[in-house]
Formats: sequence, structure tokens, C-alpha cells
Amino acid sequence: MGGAVDQRETTRLLQQVADGEISVDDAVQSLRQAPIEDLGFAKLDLHRGLRQGIPEIVYGAGKTSEQVQQITAALLDAGQHTVIVTRFDLEPALQLEQSTGEQVGFRYFPEARIAVAGVLPIPDGVGKIVVATGGTSDQAVAEEAAVTAEALGNDVVRLYDVGVAGLHRLLAHTDEIMEASVIIALAGMEGALASVIAGLADCPVIAVPTSIGYGASFGGLAALLTMLNSCASGVSVVNIDNGFGAGYLASMINHLGVKK
Repeated sequence: MGGAVDQRETTRLLQQVADGEISVDDAVQSLRQAPIEDLGFAKLDLHRGLRQGIPEIVYGAGKTSEQVQQITAALLDAGQHTVIVTRFDLEPALQLEQSTGEQVGFRYFPEARIAVAGVLPIPDGVGKIVVATGGTSDQAVAEEAAVTAEALGNDVVRLYDVGVAGLHRLLAHTDEIMEASVIIALAGMEGALASVIAGLADCPVIAVPTSIGYGASFGGLAALLTMLNSCASGVSVVNIDNGFGAGYLASMINHLGVKK
């Protein structure tokens, strides 16, 4: 069932609520079970935002510019205001930006490998999300987290290259750390940054191990194990190089106070 049919069904459902034929709870349950839109090569979940609070986000790796264009257009036509495409390579992104950029507000963030179509939301989270990296080499994954969080309606503060090898660099930003609602700590090598930050902050810390480091770092596995074994409380860990997952989770936490 496509977006247009779904809109008619939604209108009919709301009219039934207004007429007292069904309850509000039953109508909400029906909307939560709304159908997908089948493009042949992709099945779009048009009501994920209703169920989860955040609409469907597109994983761009392996998709052509034409496929992403069709997916993006369908989601925007169905009423989604912002479409996020993660892990989208530069060449297909530039093709899409040149062909449809002005029409759908398409923009590409090359370091984050994220494309955004539609409008960037006004920040409406309860506070600020701090994104901190151990080194400059972690910045690409950090930008994936930061741009994801911004595209989901959050104020983001970036603290890059504040790793434990020069602890004074981190301590120079104590105010930002203590004022944050959520902190995303990214590090490769031994991955100690998350524990240090969690020992300073009174908010949740999302640790992101990165694949940066020499041979014995095992492509981020050493940092992952360090973060999982953090001696500081309040640390949760996402997968290696998963900046998107960290930004998404941070946004959910930062919006908890908004939901009433």
C-alpha cells in the first residue's frame, strides 16, 4: 500500500475516531500496524516514526544513486520531513546531489558519509550531546555520530583530539563534559577515553571503539574490550566504528525529557 492510499486510510480512521466509532487507543494500534511501500528493490516502513519516534533511516552502502533517489523521494512523498542516508559513498552521492539537490534539499557530508534530504530539524532535545574523540584519526566515525544526532534534532558539541595521552586536553573542556546530557566517546588504540570521561560526567556515556591503531589493536577489538570492561559506571558500548548507532542512541536519550 503506497503513501497516497495510506493517507486516505488514515483520514478514514481519524474520522471514525471523531465520530466515536472506534477508540483513540484502537486507532493508534491500527496506525502502528500500517503497511509498507514496496518499490520492488526495497520495502519502505512508512510508519516507523509513529512506532519508534524516529522515521526510517536508509543504509546507503551498496545502493546506487538511482535507488537512493527513489527511496528518498518515496519517503518524502509519504510525509517524512527528513531522510537520512548513512554510509553513502561520495560518487553516487554527488550524482544525486547534482540531479536532485535543489528539489529535495539534498546535501552530503563527505567525512560522515551521510546524506540528508528534506529539512534539517530545529534542535528540540533537552540538552546538548558532546562528541569526543581520542584522536583526529577517529574524526570520520565521530562525524557520522555528530551529523546523525544533528539530523535527528540535537545540539552537538564536538571535542576532537582530547585523548588520554594528553589528559590536559580533555580537562580543558570540563565544563562542556559536565553540562552534557549525553556524551559519545570515540577512541581506537586501547580505548581508554570512555572510562575517563565517564569518571567526570553525570550523564550517560556511549562508547564507540574505532578501528584506529597498530596491529595488536586488532581493528578496534582491543578498544571494544576495554570499553566493555570499563571500571566507570554509566558506559554503554556500540559496535566498532558504529558512529551512526551512537548518534541515534544519544538522540533517543536526549529526547526522553521531551516525551510526556
